[in-house]
Amino acid sequence: MQWRLTLSGESKRVALLVSRYEHCLLDLLWRWRSGQLACDMTAVVSNHPDLEPDVRSFGLSYHHVPVTRETKPQAEERMLQLLAGRVDVVVLARYMQVLSDDFLDAVGCPVINIHHSFLPAFVGADPYRRAHERGVKLIGATAHYATADLDEGPIIEQDVLRVTHRQTAEQLQRAGQDVERTVLARAVQWHLEDRVLVHGDRTIVFV
Repeated sequence: MQWRLTLSGESKRVALLVSRYEHCLLDLLWRWRSGQLACDMTAVVSNHPDLEPDVRSFGLSYHHVPVTRETKPQAEERMLQLLAGRVDVVVLARYMQVLSDDFLDAVGCPVINIHHSFLPAFVGADPYRRAHERGVKLIGATAHYATADLDEGPIIEQDVLRVTHRQTAEQLQRAGQDVERTVLARAVQWHLEDRVLVHGDRTIVFV
């Protein structure tokens, strides 16, 4: 058995990784600024420059680290310079890049990811359009710890929402984004409050 003690008065240092989707990022930043997330937000890292003005409005630093197939090793090395040893948890707030095993090993802290719960049925781009074409009746989201096995890390939180044939693909996507941000926010909050125990491939969450 492994155990540890933490002081409740010490806030965990959090870094956010994001691409272009803003809903999870801005929701977490708003919750942090309003005091709902007790942590020290340290920085936002993105492979696109689009969200820099929004992040700067929260008084946070924004690091643009472009990633291509050819430059991925160099990009991850730059991200490690920004993150490793400087944060207690990394949150992938819709960061649309697959992190390498080497990065996950070297970053030295837990990494929390969020994605829609259509996997593995609708993998890849535009899952809500394809889900609409197939007439799905439930949409949802899953927050989990990132591991070397893509999207198979221990699950922290999940939720679903019932939908109907009347909703367009765009309406499904908006509804899905609502679920994504609430599921991610709960997962991050529980992690910050040390309510999550990882046991093998699963978690025990005290809520």
